[in-house]
Amino acid sequence: MPANSELIDTISLIEKEKGIDKETLLEAIESSLISACKKNFGTSQNIRVIIDRVTGAVDVFAQKTVVEEVEDDVLEISLEDAKEISLEYNLGDMVDIVVTPRNFGRISAQTAKQVVVQKFREAERNKVLNEFKDREYKLLSGVVERIEKRNVFISVGTNELVLLPTEQIPGEEYYFNQRLKVLVLDVKDSGGRNSPLIPVSRSHPELVARLFEQEVPEIADGTVAIKAVAREAGFRTKIAVSSQNTNVDPVGSCVGAGGNRVNTVVGELNGEKIDIISYSENPKEFIAQALSPAAVMAVRIEEGGKSARIVVPDNQLSLAIGREGQNARLAAKLTGFRIDIKSHTRATEENFLNPEDYLEEEKTETTVDESAYAEAAAEYYDYDEDDEYDDEYYDDEYDDEYDDEYDDEYEYGEYGDDNQQD
Repeated sequence: MPANSELIDTISLIEKEKGIDKETLLEAIESSLISACKKNFGTSQNIRVIIDRVTGAVDVFAQKTVVEEVEDDVLEISLEDAKEISLEYNLGDMVDIVVTPRNFGRISAQTAKQVVVQKFREAERNKVLNEFKDREYKLLSGVVERIEKRNVFISVGTNELVLLPTEQIPGEEYYFNQRLKVLVLDVKDSGGRNSPLIPVSRSHPELVARLFEQEVPEIADGTVAIKAVAREAGFRTKIAVSSQNTNVDPVGSCVGAGGNRVNTVVGELNGEKIDIISYSENPKEFIAQALSPAAVMAVRIEEGGKSARIVVPDNQLSLAIGREGQNARLAAKLTGFRIDIKSHTRATEENFLNPEDYLEEEKTETTVDESAYAEAAAEYYDYDEDDEYDDEYYDDEYDDEYDDEYDDEYEYGEYGDDNQQD
């Protein structure tokens, strides 16, 4: 077939601008031409297509096996006929016979175009996948491009991310050109022809951790560590932090002067309430802190290490449980313990705990330093001290509803291991 230097020049340009290997493209074109040749010319021969890497000429060969006696002239050639082509051929050798069809140039041009377009798509898809694979569970800022059937499509540079309804904050409204911060989830290749849609989340607990990492320099430099996060998106989040430096208050670092740091995160989450507590390696202390802003009088870790009995003052029971059980539920998620709470009066009547299970008085007091929102507890929980919270509800109905949930392991990205207590 005549030389086609234009093909080689085009492929060389593609390699330079798109980073697609030249040899990979040529091999893909050759493979496609074999299929095109068999489809268009109805041949059952063993076909081999070779593109000259310098001139671009395309030649088609029928491959035949050298035999003593020919039984199938489509796939075999006699030793005598093979010797006429080259004296070097022997029995069992494979002979390439030029069979380039007429009008094959048009077919090869169409095939080459299709292969190049396909490789373009594959290269772009792989580029996007590789780029976002390194950004899994990282924070990105984008702009809402469109909304289709409750799916929110967010533009980040030249890429499109998708915020599915299951990953949206309940009650949050989205609109065109809205700027949002989102968390990149697991990136997988769907195998489609178009660029892959990268899944993102606004409801994942790790989003809160990444927002604090962005706002708090002490977290970014490793002085303060986020040990666990429990979240009910759109309503409330509890986050446990610790400090590597005894001179640095982890809670104060996250709250910031006048609450400026935590308020920035709350603003990004459209007013979602955030409790910041000090993490402790001591399970009893950690559980007591996790139930903040309620004061805890006693904690006992049950045998097996996955459940705990809690006693709180009578007037703190509703605060410890929270509206519809939210505070206790988040504390359980945060600590990884199944929690059973009783008021002091009920616990005394039922011999719920032993005297040694009671904490020191100073450890049961909730201060502003330990929780930036202790003073606003009534506002956050919207509870009324006159409301009747029967602890039988918590012991029975609450336990039944969340038994399965508490038995699961709570894993939130890189903080999952820290969420489990021995």
